Amino acid sequence: MNDRIIDSEIRLIPYYRNDAASFPWYQDSDVCKQVDNRDTPYDLELLHRMYDYLNAHGNCYYIEYRGVLAGDVTLGDNAEISIVVCKEYQNRHIGRRCVTDMLKLAGGKGMKRVKANIYSFNEQSRRMFQSVGFVKTDDEWYEYTL
Repeated sequence: MNDRIIDSEIRLIPYYRNDAASFPWYQDSDVCKQVDNRDTPYDLELLHRMYDYLNAHGNCYYIEYRGVLAGDVTLGDNAEISIVVCKEYQNRHIGRRCVTDMLKLAGGKGMKRVKANIYSFNEQSRRMFQSVGFVKTDDEWYEYTL
């Protein structure tokens, strides 16, 4: 996998183990709730298991925003997009731009649809995915047809 340049501010870097950057994102209880509906932060073992799984079953990238690692985004082999942007960098349309790029990647892989699992209480993610064109297909599932 190669870097993916989204625009002058955002670059996607293929996953490599970088606990110094990623571990703090998953220590934020609000982010853990948004992403995994967890009330407790990740420990290193869970973080490694998550990233190892995502990397083995899809295209997993760090999101670099203006030279700083600010989150991660994955297009799974099962056509599911998942994204995390640390709280400090939310509400800058980073997620929207990264998801749009994952749609391009999905199209290049011949995928016909992609999906996202969004918890019903996560209004911020729901609005972002819908702004890109995802539609609700089930209680907590959204889909985009390529």
